[in-house]
Amino acid sequence: MSNGKVIVTGVLAGAMAAALGVASFVKPWEGRRLTPYQDIVGVWTWCEGITRGERQDRYTHAQCDALLRNEVAIHLNGLAQCISRPLEQNEWVAVGSLGFNVGVGALCRSTLVKLINAGQPATVWCRQILRWNKAGGREVRGLTRRRVAEYEVCIQ
Repeated sequence: MSNGKVIVTGVLAGAMAAALGVASFVKPWEGRRLTPYQDIVGVWTWCEGITRGERQDRYTHAQCDALLRNEVAIHLNGLAQCISRPLEQNEWVAVGSLGFNVGVGALCRSTLVKLINAGQPATVWCRQILRWNKAGGREVRGLTRRRVAEYEVCIQ
């Protein structure tokens, strides 16, 4: 196995090891809604911020639990494809929560990921989390609080 493949495998393993922590961190910030609603920017959402799949009229707690686990795994897998350096579990929890909220594509194109991949220390790149506190171009107090919490987890 080439050295590059070993790093990717290690990154993915680290991301997946953090999945339970990410799901636990995300739950209180997203909140659980058993009926679909439109979020602050008009996206249809259900359970804990799920937007993927066919929208139903109502979800059970068991369905929401399964959807959250699946979505966290999908997001972490996507992030592990663009992050080329191993992260500590607390860093994965912070990055995973941010990626779950803003989307893998946006985060993979971000300065935050560029700094990680350039080998910058967490004390440098974790600060980038604080910049992601807007929705629809406006600062949102709840997002600011969430980003501070993610930052604090990141620098532990």
